[in-house]
Amino acid sequence: MNIKQVKAFLSVAESLSFAQAANQLHLSQPALSLAIKGLEEALGGKLLTRTTRTIALTPEGDALVPIAKRLLAQWQDAEDEMKQRFALQMGKISIAAMPSFAGSLLPKAIQQYHQRFPNIQIAIDDVLSDIVVERVANNSVELGVTFEPQHSEGLTFYPLYNDEFIAILPNHHPLASQQEVTWTALLQHNFITLQRPSSVRKMIENTLKDANIDLTVAFDAHQLTTVIRMVSEGMGVAVVPATCRQQIREQNVVERPITSPSIARTVGVICKPRSMLSIAAAAMLDTLMDAFTQPITQSESAS
Repeated sequence: MNIKQVKAFLSVAESLSFAQAANQLHLSQPALSLAIKGLEEALGGKLLTRTTRTIALTPEGDALVPIAKRLLAQWQDAEDEMKQRFALQMGKISIAAMPSFAGSLLPKAIQQYHQRFPNIQIAIDDVLSDIVVERVANNSVELGVTFEPQHSEGLTFYPLYNDEFIAILPNHHPLASQQEVTWTALLQHNFITLQRPSSVRKMIENTLKDANIDLTVAFDAHQLTTVIRMVSEGMGVAVVPATCRQQIREQNVVERPITSPSIARTVGVICKPRSMLSIAAAAMLDTLMDAFTQPITQSESAS
């Protein structure tokens, strides 16, 4: 049984006229008769009785009419829905993003997307950088925003910008008078950072290990917002991605470039190959790519 046969049967059943049904469906009467015959053969019995003057439904044909109407309605609904999805008039996408990005730069990009496609639902999952990659790999989300991973087999990484880490200090801190801060000077004070297995913590530890600098951590926390808040309360100093600038300014702490050594890592979108993305997710990828044309650096203006 196929949709053309169902349409042919329903048209004949409603008009009780092969001529009228054929005209309505833009078919020849022989083609219409063939469609009805094929449907009857597929189902196993007669649906119509036909004489030279009259057409009538068999009991089985009469029972098929409401079923056929439901099938056609569902078919039309499915067709309409898919057309709306391809036209970005409906749909849903899921994005995983590391908290430093989700809480600062992502909302603006989502707002731009929503203005263009207001009927697309967007779910955001803010998780640690490594978990972002894991969520994309296991199909929990279509798009992830994270630091460029070392291993991303089967996934594609689209760079957005280069994120240079910065030092943050409490107001009136002795190092606040310097234009830039070295790690040696910074680590003379209580150091606050993220808990393991954070990628930020890993980058700091690996960079200092390569530079033969010992890292002593006074306090660690699960979220960067907590680290920034602890610095604002005068508990110590920290080094965080420049992506966190908005939260840093809201907490009224001092930021300075960190040198000897500096730390930088590319932030971007990770996903399955573009051909495997939904239309809605591909449009979000384009929105994110368009939104970040300028790198975020230590020298960014404080205005």
